[in-house]
Amino acid sequence: MTYTPALPLTGYAGWALLKRTMAVQQKAYLAQPQITRDEDYFKAKIGQVKTAEQLVSDRRLLKVTLGAFGLESDLNSKFFIQKILESSTIDPSSLASRLSDKKYLQLASAFGFGDYSTPRTQLSTFPQEILSSYETRSFETAVGEQNDNMRLAMNAERELGKLAAKSSSENTKWFTVLGDTPLRTVFEKALGLPTSFGQLDVDKQLDMIRQKAEAQLGSGAIAQFTDAGAVTKLIHRFLVRSEISQYATSGSSAQTALTLLQSRLR
Repeated sequence: MTYTPALPLTGYAGWALLKRTMAVQQKAYLAQPQITRDEDYFKAKIGQVKTAEQLVSDRRLLKVTLGAFGLESDLNSKFFIQKILESSTIDPSSLASRLSDKKYLQLASAFGFGDYSTPRTQLSTFPQEILSSYETRSFETAVGEQNDNMRLAMNAERELGKLAAKSSSENTKWFTVLGDTPLRTVFEKALGLPTSFGQLDVDKQLDMIRQKAEAQLGSGAIAQFTDAGAVTKLIHRFLVRSEISQYATSGSSAQTALTLLQSRLR
């Protein structure tokens, strides 16, 4: 029997309920026989993998691997994923380094096929490292099948603090946001950026998103998200604006709800 996350409410009220029940729901989700079988298989087999070709040739191992990085849609792209896995993460001209979606670079770095003579699959701690990420992201995917805004909020809550704590420049951090579709979606909606935003030159996008963040969040720096309160504020704006968009297309019967939601952003 497949477990489906319970999401009876939408918007920020739904997010608050999900947060309160998340530990219990995730435990129930991960207890499903198919997931436990896939995890047991990964633990038993991944240590035998020493090349990228061996990994992509085993669909069950590849399924868990890609799920751990939010790349499950690439399950049938074996040749492409093999090239990513074989990429050096040190060489800025490598395929993994050049792609704007940095999840591919994270994948290549985690396995180390292109960086080390002995890949990281040989480390005793490696299976649990990947499985911890797989459990988090696969539950997010299950939530997203019910409500994609909740999945985006979960991703933002998980990723923003890590990005904010990096030693790279603020511009580099913002470019990371602009190149990461889930994070970018949250910021675009939360800050009320126009649909034409994505058509601007990337430097103009950077200027606009920083200005909007300064005006609406109180800071134009990604560093603010080392504070959990700042992440919560962003997610709140994202979910409320998402509800406003939905009510705005629902006709006059939703006008009262729309007015109440708009007041929450002031």
